[in-house]
Amino acid sequence: MTVKAFGAHAADKPLEALDIFRRAPGDHDVQIDIAYCGVCHSDLHTVRGEWAGTLYPCVPGHEIVGRVSAVGAQVSRFKKGELVGVGCMVDSCGRCASCAEHLEQYCERGMTLTYNSPTPDAPGHTLGGYSQRIVVNDKYVVKISHREEQLAAVAPLLCAGITTYSPLRHWNAGPGKKIGVVGIGGLGHMGVKLAHAMGAHTVAFTTSESKRQDAKALGADEVVVSRNASEMDAHAESFDMILDTVAVSHDLDAFTRLLRRDGALVLVGVPKDAHPSPAVFNLVLKRRTIAGSTIGGIAETQEMLDFCAEKGIVADIEVIPIQRIEQAYERMLKSDVKYRFVIDTASLAAGPRG
Repeated sequence: MTVKAFGAHAADKPLEALDIFRRAPGDHDVQIDIAYCGVCHSDLHTVRGEWAGTLYPCVPGHEIVGRVSAVGAQVSRFKKGELVGVGCMVDSCGRCASCAEHLEQYCERGMTLTYNSPTPDAPGHTLGGYSQRIVVNDKYVVKISHREEQLAAVAPLLCAGITTYSPLRHWNAGPGKKIGVVGIGGLGHMGVKLAHAMGAHTVAFTTSESKRQDAKALGADEVVVSRNASEMDAHAESFDMILDTVAVSHDLDAFTRLLRRDGALVLVGVPKDAHPSPAVFNLVLKRRTIAGSTIGGIAETQEMLDFCAEKGIVADIEVIPIQRIEQAYERMLKSDVKYRFVIDTASLAAGPRG
């Protein structure tokens, strides 16, 4: 079937209206009419060719929420009309050690991304959620139990939410732990909300004094302006974990020295250019770790959604029509959004100019 979408034909071309192909649902597929799709910094990196290997035409979008419109004959977990979501991946090998441990995001043969991964479907690579509809194997679909009126604000949980939830869970954020979150953007604002909801003493780091009250409102117990040396020094050797969400190259030493013995600085922001090499003594003298983390597996993503529904957590969003996506990208580069753009997919029916 043919559906309306927005995508780019080249790195130096703007996104424009496209007609794309979606397969008919197979026995194990779920067809989803997309209601909203979040806008991730990864979308911009990929569509503009800032990361190697972009396949064109590129239709981004991996923070997808909508309603089931059809299911395959062998699908029992989902029914027509249910609210569901699709995150950053739509397949994995299912046979390697990581897949066996429900860590499909670390599939040793490589997960199939929701967009820009090889697929038998036309045009030969996956096309994402800036579109009216998507068809996905039922193993990679998750249930949404938030209230329907929250649906747009749930969309960013499928990437920004799970990207921060997974490392917080892995490094045991909770009562008695002191957790830092660097950056108050699309990822960082979710990190603050989740760490606080898990019961950790949560400290937000920002470069801007003007964001102090915003970070407090998100749930931060304390806020540190990282350009203020005395504020940073006051937290030396005190953090169990610091979650670094910043997607631009920066000095990691400023944060590693704030870790207690055996503390971890966990990177989830992926900058275009590499960070400066960290000082080794900051690590070896306190057995500190610099680590990385990506999204969670499907089971953990469902766990995260259920946790957020129970705690009343959604993203802070600004809803836009698809026709304003290029302006949204430019604003995102300037951090001019609190804190995540979400596309109202109904706007696709209005055509290229809305």
